[in-house]
Amino acid sequence: MIKKLALSALMALTLGSAPALAAGDGGHIHDYAFSFEGPFGTYDRAQLQRGLQVYTEVCSACHGLELVAFRTLSQETGLGLDDDTMRAYAATFEVEDNGDYRPAGGPDHFPGSSLENAPDLSLMAKARAGFHGPYGLGINQLIHGMGGAEYIASFLMGFNGDESEQGGALFYYNEAFGGYVAMNPVLFEDLVEYSDGTRATEEQMAQDVAAFLMWAAEPRQTERKMWGFVGVIFLTLLASLLYLTNKRLWAPIKDEAKRG
Repeated sequence: MIKKLALSALMALTLGSAPALAAGDGGHIHDYAFSFEGPFGTYDRAQLQRGLQVYTEVCSACHGLELVAFRTLSQETGLGLDDDTMRAYAATFEVEDNGDYRPAGGPDHFPGSSLENAPDLSLMAKARAGFHGPYGLGINQLIHGMGGAEYIASFLMGFNGDESEQGGALFYYNEAFGGYVAMNPVLFEDLVEYSDGTRATEEQMAQDVAAFLMWAAEPRQTERKMWGFVGVIFLTLLASLLYLTNKRLWAPIKDEAKRG
């Protein structure tokens, strides 16, 4: 499992880099306001469900999510699909089982990427930093909230129409990457039809699928924040009790020292 995670992270890091003509340094990353940012941020369930739709209808043709199990789509702090809907969605995919293929079920995982040069997206939002600066510190990400989701949305919105042909292959300039990439623009106005009535603009779809991929990379983010907050409260109470206990224990000695 550890080896599989490491390989997927390495694949994710190659998005926009391996099949490129120029290194992606100095690209422009837009700071989108996602609901899950900040210490008390949570996932927007409706946005995650729209992002799943964009991934299914657009991204899954090339990219996989092989580290994500279908059953996690029912997670209350995530997409919150009911069990029947989750199973019906999973059944639209096929998985190999003892040399044969069958409809996927809840315990099964999303298929992997169908193309060798298309990285798996399971860890993409955690693998790509959306800021430029001291990578070891992440100060800009802490202050501005510019992480992998911002990079993904900016990447999908970053094609400016410039093309370049080399070796018989066509490359496309991406402003977020800061160079030419082999991936062509994939989002266009009204490409999908959202069931909740939201207008499927290019920017809306980019943000929705970026939010979904953030959830795919860190499905337990909400719980982690909650327990982190509980931990801070516990440590604050513990520190207060220790302080009061210390004062009570040393108070008689201090009073005696003053009288002496």
